[in-house]
Amino acid sequence: MHPRILEVTERLIARSQETRQRYLQLIRGAASDGPMRGKLQCANFAHGVAACGPEDKNTLRMMNAANVAIVSSYNDMLSAHQPYEHFPNQIKQALRDIGSVGQFAGGVPAMCDGVTQGEPGMEIGIASREVIAMSTAVALSHNMFDAALMLGVCDKIVPGLMMGALRFGHLPMIFIPGGPMVSGISNKEKADVRQRYAEGKATREELLDSEMKSYHGPGTCTFYGTANTNQLLMEVMGLHLPGSSFVNPYTPLRDALTVEAAQQVTRMTMQSGNFMPIGEIVDERSLVNSIVALHATGGSTNHTLHMPAIAQAAGIQLTWQDMADLSEVVPTLTHVYPNGKADINHFQAAGGMSFLIRELLEAGLLHEDVNTVLGRGLSRYTQEPFLEDGKLVWREGPIESLDENILRPVAKAFSPEGGLRVMEGNLGRGVMKVSAVALEHQIVQAPAKVFHDQQDLADAFKAGELECDFVAVMRFQGPRSNGMPELHKMTPFLGVLQDRGFKVALVTDGRMSGASGKIPAAIHVCPEAYSGGPLALVQDGDIIRVDGVKGTLQVLIEPAELAAREPAVGHLDNAVGCGRELFGFMRMAFSSAEQGASAFTSSLETLK
Repeated sequence: MHPRILEVTERLIARSQETRQRYLQLIRGAASDGPMRGKLQCANFAHGVAACGPEDKNTLRMMNAANVAIVSSYNDMLSAHQPYEHFPNQIKQALRDIGSVGQFAGGVPAMCDGVTQGEPGMEIGIASREVIAMSTAVALSHNMFDAALMLGVCDKIVPGLMMGALRFGHLPMIFIPGGPMVSGISNKEKADVRQRYAEGKATREELLDSEMKSYHGPGTCTFYGTANTNQLLMEVMGLHLPGSSFVNPYTPLRDALTVEAAQQVTRMTMQSGNFMPIGEIVDERSLVNSIVALHATGGSTNHTLHMPAIAQAAGIQLTWQDMADLSEVVPTLTHVYPNGKADINHFQAAGGMSFLIRELLEAGLLHEDVNTVLGRGLSRYTQEPFLEDGKLVWREGPIESLDENILRPVAKAFSPEGGLRVMEGNLGRGVMKVSAVALEHQIVQAPAKVFHDQQDLADAFKAGELECDFVAVMRFQGPRSNGMPELHKMTPFLGVLQDRGFKVALVTDGRMSGASGKIPAAIHVCPEAYSGGPLALVQDGDIIRVDGVKGTLQVLIEPAELAAREPAVGHLDNAVGCGRELFGFMRMAFSSAEQGASAFTSSLETLK
């Protein structure tokens, strides 16, 4: 193993010893009670099976059969979740075929950042993750189940499912992906049209036509944003079947993998004799593996929020510093949009997960000795699935990349590091994803232009007020202020200005997510402005230095002058409308971005 990987793992284990031990005691105590439905009162049990058919009712009366919960994010407005419409029936039949039962335990909400981008609904995005975690807990609260299958794909859905699932860590669980949509027009062509539209060189009709050719069918969006990062990390953590993350929906292979996942989870139950609950799979080593994979692929910056929150749910204290220290030694092995021109289907065709995991294992960058849904050992994940005469089989994946413009071996890495920086200075702490930012753009020192709203920046661009070097300070966008929306509405404008030769950067207590692109952006800055962070003291014209090479974030004025300033006050008129008023109590409970922007942090700390 690489010494840095061991160092970070060992300190994570040491830091988390008390909370992790409490967590394991909790889930092992729950598991020791055996199949809970056998201990329910007769009336309780009868309620739980009342809607089942006669065959399933009889099966569930036998304690040697497995009852599998199905928790799904299905809705048919969102392309990534639409394929889940058909999964429950497939799963139930697959379970009946082996003498077990599947019950649809509950649905969780799924909102799309792509639809809500720049709209009021975006401000409940992070809150929706917490709602999904709670919905998962409600679904599993009936004590009727021996195992569970989690159906989710996109931005907040998988992290929310994970957070809820880990609080039932005594249950075996498998996450079942839905798969990406087939490729549309190239990501470069899409980005070019967006930028031309921002400059007034393309019509709205041209923009709409381009977007609809990009997002055109069922499945996950094909760029490497948060949704596809979710899938990749779940596989590296051993929570998917090997090679299942990026198989397109509505294909025979996708269906076969769904059936196999349903049957495999029964082999992980206590009744099977090969008990493997999710709380024993997600440990310090698997979390380190997930961060290594995040860096090796230039994944979503949203996971600097989600992974600490997920870790916390398993009693583990993961920090940004852990993530940054791993980034220094993990090479970048993929170029998938926004870090390159290819999409996730091209990544899959070039060698996909099996090649990636083999390379990282052989370089000593992943822990092999971990639990997975197939048992002990990550080496199983160097294989990929195929259909032979209609039967699902796994074969060893390619030992060479089929396209080194997209996917490379460690020996020919795109970069010797993963590209995540912890940014620190007198403006607070944040993160920057530098893997998509050209080296010549990673350091910007320029006067500040302060905004409290994305539309203000767009209006300033259209008025010709941004034709200069500047650092855009977009503040009061943190979790407690307005729920921490993504801020991609600014991206085309800042991209145009950078292309015109201006030095531009962004500093914000908000999010930019997996589509963070070529603009240097210090994001997730905390303390946030709403909670008295230094961003509230910045004024137009202050010189700010954003240094993505050294990881520094400074406003270049005397400390006494900064401290003497009266902090700005954020707008409070954004708390009502589009349901945002329902989440006021949750915003007040959110932790800092570095702690995962979670409403559960304080309650989970009771495990200490």
